[in-house]
Amino acid sequence: MRHAGGVSRDAVADPVLHRRRRQRLLDALGDGLLLLPTAPEQRRNGDVLYEHRPGSDFHFLTGFPEPEAVLAAWRTGRGRHRAVLFVRPRDPVREVWDGPRAGVAGAVRAFGADAAHPIGELWHRLPDLSCDHARLFHRLGVDSAFDRRLLDAFATLAQKRRRRQPVAHPAIEDPIPALAAMRQRKDPAELAAMRAAAAATVAGHIAAMRATRPGIREYEAQAALEAAFRRHGSPRNGYPSIVASGPNACVLHYHENDRRMRAGDLLLVDAGAEVGGCTGDVTRTFPVSGRFTSAQAAVYRVVLRAQLAGIRACRVGAPWTRAHVVCVRELTKGLVELGALRGDVDRLVRKQAFKPFYMHGTSHWLGRDVHDVGAYDDDHDRPLSLVDGAVLTVEPGLYFGAKDQRAPSALRGIGVRIEDDVLVTRRGPVVLTAAAPKAIDEVERLVGRS
Repeated sequence: MRHAGGVSRDAVADPVLHRRRRQRLLDALGDGLLLLPTAPEQRRNGDVLYEHRPGSDFHFLTGFPEPEAVLAAWRTGRGRHRAVLFVRPRDPVREVWDGPRAGVAGAVRAFGADAAHPIGELWHRLPDLSCDHARLFHRLGVDSAFDRRLLDAFATLAQKRRRRQPVAHPAIEDPIPALAAMRQRKDPAELAAMRAAAAATVAGHIAAMRATRPGIREYEAQAALEAAFRRHGSPRNGYPSIVASGPNACVLHYHENDRRMRAGDLLLVDAGAEVGGCTGDVTRTFPVSGRFTSAQAAVYRVVLRAQLAGIRACRVGAPWTRAHVVCVRELTKGLVELGALRGDVDRLVRKQAFKPFYMHGTSHWLGRDVHDVGAYDDDHDRPLSLVDGAVLTVEPGLYFGAKDQRAPSALRGIGVRIEDDVLVTRRGPVVLTAAAPKAIDEVERLVGRS
């Protein structure tokens, strides 16, 4: 996978890779026209736009990084297809402000499109593109502005041909289930990107551990974390970093990241770097002062024991929920050991007595999106089995609110989560983020050692 220089760090100029992916998808869909826009630009405020990130599906099939782009593709025979990109044309005036564009010629030369046209010609050319196809593969409801233009184009065409009373538009079918199933099983190029994202993510977590000490604010640890992401080739985070100290660790999606850390606190960092369009997703919890208290260590050992058991459960053919089932039992057993629950472990699990202290799931798919595409259940609501090449997280935790009277007083205010990214293979689970320290002695050797 090589990146095209001079255009964007999101550019992946590998025409053979993307042609192969498109062919696999089109063969799965059958005959018809695939129409896939990239993510639209979004206005932040005034004349400021949010940073643009290519749409995950679009980028997966094209490697093209720029906004205002649409892919049209269709099969032309056995093992063959044609791909047309509609892109922004070169514009010397705008490129002074926004940087260079690939343009129509670059879309063909660097990204392997069979043809390319200015994006402004899409709706003019769509009737000719679609007229030979009985089916249109497009997901409605994602980009309402694009959908309106699409339906308006078909309405205009139908009006022009009204005397013949033709079909107003091709049958519209959703290509995303087929594309999601394809993306769920990572190909070698995506696995390479995920390993790079994992490496950058690990580097960031180690940097945060080294930078942490009593008296600094959460955002200072975040700065060390994300600086390491960037140094390792990540143009952006996969999601907003959670840097939660003390009682904030019991807020699952805490994002303020501004509390001053105190001696005796734990710091929970949940963050992932994006590289090559794929993201890591790792959580580590460690002591701000460099040493776990006895209560913190007791909770941490329970969570780590559960996580290791959950990882071992990630095997081809097992239900994707197996890791959660295993983790719940280990956590419940630990809660009894910690004095937070009493009774028979199996009965407590059936009653979901763990819920006040472990209220979220253990796993989700991971890839181009932090909660990646891919079905979880079949048509009968039964969990699907893990397949070779899938990547998922394993992230058990225990959370004891500072004012939670249900928890033993020694545990109140402690929140611990440990998360890694696990590749499912026929030879067993592979932890892509194993280099991020999580054994107690390894963590304690790192914290504050910048």
